[in-house]
Amino acid sequence: MPTVTDEQPRRRRRERDEAGPSDAARRRRRRARLSAAQVAQRARRELATITGLEAEGVTALERGDDGTWRVTVELLELSRIPETDDMLGSYEAQLDDSGELLRYRRLRRYARTRR
Repeated sequence: MPTVTDEQPRRRRRERDEAGPSDAARRRRRRARLSAAQVAQRARRELATITGLEAEGVTALERGDDGTWRVTVELLELSRIPETDDMLGSYEAQLDDSGELLRYRRLRRYARTRR
């Protein structure tokens, strides 16, 4: 048979669960808003980490109506000698307003000389 002390933590936990996620999400959004430069750097770093490729640069940055960011990053996919024969990939990353990567995809692959 449960005692009073056993029931009290359960009630508190349930109350937190009911009110917590929406409040926590709002607080996280307010304090985690990043500048465009920070979003661009985060996209570069995330794509380089996920793909294992070297990021060459950010070529586009756009904030959507829904608050997400779309960042286009060039990654070095194949290094050749001379460098003009390198193969690059143009990748689009979508990040939320706190800089978390939501998705990414390769848009195209091309030789460095054919930008």
